[in-house]
Amino acid sequence: MEVFSEIVGLRDQLNIHRLNRQSIGFVPTMGYLHEGHAKLLKASLGQTDITVCSIFVNPAQFNNA
Repeated sequence: MEVFSEIVGLRDQLNIHRLNRQSIGFVPTMGYLHEGHAKLLKASLGQTDITVCSIFVNPAQFNNA
């Protein structure tokens, strides 16, 4: 697993996979991570060569002032 916090590194890595004609799955998330996300990730891992998951936590939603 690789973690990217900036789009440039992710874009470069995905371009390598595209050049190798690999399929890429994408699972976007927002907020609370739950079992539904896990099921989507498992499905993508089983159907594609590489899976990307975006994890976005909205500070306005989860900020405990």
